[in-house]
Amino acid sequence: MDSELLRTFLEVSHTKHFGKAAENLYLTQAAVSTRIRQLESQLGVQLFTRLRNNIRLTPAGEKLRPLANANLTLVQRIRQEVAIANNQDQQISIGATPNLWDAFLQHELSKLFGQFPGIAMRAEAHTATTLARQLLERTLDIAITFDAPKIDEVSTEEIVQVPLFLASSHKVDSWQTAMQNHYVMVDWGTAFNVQHAQQFSGAPPAVLHTNTGRIALDFLLTNGGSAFLPESLLMPYVQLGQLHIVADTPSISRSVYASYITESDRLESFKKIINAIKGEQPVPAESLTPSENT
Repeated sequence: MDSELLRTFLEVSHTKHFGKAAENLYLTQAAVSTRIRQLESQLGVQLFTRLRNNIRLTPAGEKLRPLANANLTLVQRIRQEVAIANNQDQQISIGATPNLWDAFLQHELSKLFGQFPGIAMRAEAHTATTLARQLLERTLDIAITFDAPKIDEVSTEEIVQVPLFLASSHKVDSWQTAMQNHYVMVDWGTAFNVQHAQQFSGAPPAVLHTNTGRIALDFLLTNGGSAFLPESLLMPYVQLGQLHIVADTPSISRSVYASYITESDRLESFKKIINAIKGEQPVPAESLTPSENT
C-alpha cells in the first residue's frame, strides 16, 4: 500500500481538517482529498465522516490509524537499514517513556554516540504499551521502561535505579508543608504510586496530575509548588535557588528495565548497548558492526 496515502490519512486524522493537513504536507487541499478518496477506494471503506467543520474518523478509520503508524514506522526502518548497509553499520532503535528520557536517558544518549560512533541510532518516546507493541512488531530494538513488560518473546533486565526527590519552590522542612503548596503528582509508574500511597497517606489532593516530569517542572517554576522529580531535572534549578529538595523526606527509587526480543540476530549488539547504559566497561564501536562473515 502506498505509504504517501497512509501518511496523508494520518495527517488528516491528526488535524481533523483537510486544509491544515494540506498545509502541513505542502500539498493542495484538492490533492489531499484525492489521496483520501484513493485510499478509501483501495480499502473499500469510508475512513472519515465529513460534516461542516467537523471531520471524524469512522470505526474503520480508527482501526486503520495504529496500523498505518506501524506501517510507516516499518517503511522508515527498512529505508534506514538499507541505506546504511553499504557502510556495514547498524541502526539501533531505542524507545522509552517520556519520563525516562527526562530522568536520565537523554544524557545517556550522548554517551552512546560517543562510545559507538559507527552506529546509527533512532530515539523515540512512547507509552509503555506502544513500546511493547513495537518490540513485538520488531520496529523497535530496545524498550526502556519503569514497569517491565511480561511477554514471552521478550527478555528484560534491570539497568539502573533512578531516585526521585521531593522538591519545592519554597524552603520548607517537611513533606506535609511542601505538599500543601500546589502539589503535583507525577506518575512515575506502578511501584512509585504504591510506595507514594504508603509513605504519604496523609498528603492533600494534588492540584495537577501528569505523566511527564518536564510538565511538573515547568509548573513548579511558573506557579510554585512541589513534586517528586529526578536529580537530572532538579539540580540546575537547585543550584540557582529556584527549587529546594525537601529535607527529612525519603526519596523514592525506581528500577528501570531494558527489554528486547530474545530471538534476534542482533542480540549481542543489543546487550552491548544495554551494558553501556548500565555503565559497564565500554566495548569498541567496531564490535557492534557486522563482520564480513555474518
